Amino acid sequence: MIKSINKKAIVLISGGMDSALCAGIAKGEGFKLCALHISYGQRTSAREKKAFTDICNFYRIEKRLCADIKYLSDIGGSSLTDMPIKVSEVNLESHSIPSTYVPFRNGNILSIATSWAEVIGAGHIFIGAMEEDSSGYPDCREEFFKSFEQAVNSGTKPQTKIKIITPLIHLTKKEVVEKSLRLNVPLHLSWSCYQSEDKACGECDSCGLRLRGFEMAGERDPLEYKRNIN
Repeated sequence: MIKSINKKAIVLISGGMDSALCAGIAKGEGFKLCALHISYGQRTSAREKKAFTDICNFYRIEKRLCADIKYLSDIGGSSLTDMPIKVSEVNLESHSIPSTYVPFRNGNILSIATSWAEVIGAGHIFIGAMEEDSSGYPDCREEFFKSFEQAVNSGTKPQTKIKIITPLIHLTKKEVVEKSLRLNVPLHLSWSCYQSEDKACGECDSCGLRLRGFEMAGERDPLEYKRNIN
C-alpha cells in the first residue's frame, strides 16, 4: 500500500495487459486516476487507442490525455514505427534487444507525463513496465526509472514532488495474468499485438510473451489470434 497525502496520479495506459493491470492496482490503492495515452506512429496505433478508451471506460477514468508524438516515427530505428523494418518474430529465449525497441520511448513518454503531472498537481506517475519478463528493452529497467525520478525532481518547480511507481517491475507475465484475474482487470479489453489490428498475429514478441503468460498461469487468453496457438 502506497501511503501518500496526494492521491492524484497519472497512469500510463498503452492499451496492453500490463498497463491495464497497472491502472487496476492504482485504482485499488485509492488514487484518483488521470489517464495518459501516447501515439508515436506505431503500426497498431488505432487499435491501441481503442483499448485505452475501453480500459478508461471500465475504470471510469474521466480525465484523459492522448498525445501524439509521431516524431519518433520520423526518427525511426524501430520496426514498430519504421515500416521497412520487419517486426521480429517471437524468440522467448533471446536476450538481445529486438527490432521492436523504440529508442528511448519511455523517456519521451515519462517527460510528457511529468509535464502534465506538474500542471494538474499529480504526485505520482504509474507505469506498467516490467524488467524481468520483458523483451529486454533498456528503458524498462528499474535503474532507469529511479534515475528518471531524480531527474524529474531536479528539473521541476521546488514544490513539485513526483514519484514514479512501477508496480509490475519485478513480475513475470504469468504473475501479471494471475494478479489481473484476482483484481478483475479487463484483460479482454487490452491489446498487445505489435503488427495486427483485427486479430492478434501470435507471432511477434508481445504476442509470444502474452501467450506464454496465460499458458503458464493455466488460463486461456480471451483475445482471438490469427494462428491457433493458445
